[in-house]
Amino acid sequence: MLEAIVGSVAAEKVLLYLQNCEQAYGREIAATFDISNSQVQKQLLKLESGGLLVSRLVGRTRLYQWNPRNALVPPFRALLKTALDSLPAAEQQRFFRKRTRPRRSGKAL
Repeated sequence: MLEAIVGSVAAEKVLLYLQNCEQAYGREIAATFDISNSQVQKQLLKLESGGLLVSRLVGRTRLYQWNPRNALVPPFRALLKTALDSLPAAEQQRFFRKRTRPRRSGKAL
């Protein structure tokens, strides 16, 4: 869908994941989409050097998030939101809906 604009499927997945989750680390994104960690890291570094993302170390993990100082980020995120909303519901549930609260104790998996 956005591959033609952002250059690769890996970049598209990284951007959509960040649009949905606000911040993430490379291994988390790679595991979600079952793609190699090196592909994800390459895209994250490219997006950070381009000024769309910023990163910080949390322990030994590099956490990426949107650059609040870049004026192009808000309109770009609006485009990503539209793309994310247009995905089929099954794909949204599978890849882009993280569980944010713990499972009730005793509930079957």
